[in-house]
Amino acid sequence: MKEYFILQFKMTNRKLTDFGLNPIIGFCLLFAGFIGLSIYLFSKTEFAEYVFILIALSFVSKLSETKRNDFLKYCFRDTEYRKLRLTENFIVVLPFIAFLIYEQLFPSAIILTTLTLLMALVNFTRTFNYTIPTPFYNKPFEFTVGFRSTFYLFLFAYFLTFMAVFVNNFNLGIFALLLVFFISLSFYSKPENEYYVWSFINTSKGFLFEKVKTGLVYSTILSMPILIALEVFFFSETNTLLILQLLCYVYLVTIILAKYSAYPNEMNLPQGILIGISLLFPPILIGIIPFFYLQSIKRLNDILE
Repeated sequence: MKEYFILQFKMTNRKLTDFGLNPIIGFCLLFAGFIGLSIYLFSKTEFAEYVFILIALSFVSKLSETKRNDFLKYCFRDTEYRKLRLTENFIVVLPFIAFLIYEQLFPSAIILTTLTLLMALVNFTRTFNYTIPTPFYNKPFEFTVGFRSTFYLFLFAYFLTFMAVFVNNFNLGIFALLLVFFISLSFYSKPENEYYVWSFINTSKGFLFEKVKTGLVYSTILSMPILIALEVFFFSETNTLLILQLLCYVYLVTIILAKYSAYPNEMNLPQGILIGISLLFPPILIGIIPFFYLQSIKRLNDILE
């Protein structure tokens, strides 16, 4: 079991190195980012502890994938397998539990610990074979695959919208809207197989246009229930909502272009830095978007033309 965790640690270091980061610097940035985002979340909404628990469990759920656990059962005896699952689950949620304790939210810390224990002892996915229908099947693959693996987060975002209206908390509604777009952006984190791009009968410009159009239409479908609810119940904030929605669209386009500016590889450190800077200073997008677009055209020309 010790060798398993050493291997996982080495694989994580290799991913950070491939991303262009020294592993030590990478872990420091991850820690600082976790603390900063956690503080920001707890400063913005009174429901932060529930969102926090959901985020933690979403990370743990990725460790419960059926094929992965079948492979672990094949490699380890039953006792060792249970110990391994308990250990890796708690490694993932330990930062979340520690922060909840720091915030003196002891009941939430106990709930998260208990749920983590249960998820390590019970395999919920073995008999679940139902394919979740989506309205995105016409344009594979980002939203089709992404929605099916994160649909529960959208349900949670809609629930937050209901609570925002119920308790008259506009900021909570804004958080729900941003959550939908953040999830949508995450769909573009992994590049598809080159075959799916090569088989696209169009030019590089046409390919990018279709990808951007699809992303805008599908993200609108997912965010529209929240936007309409907030427009109806917080009508005085209409201008704020429209500006925020437009800004989310701009970042979605940026992420799509950034993805294909590195294709067929994953997005690298320089691109991540540029996107990070744009979050702090949005006007820089005026230069970043054309840059990513030109780089994307060059990359796609090698495949499509």
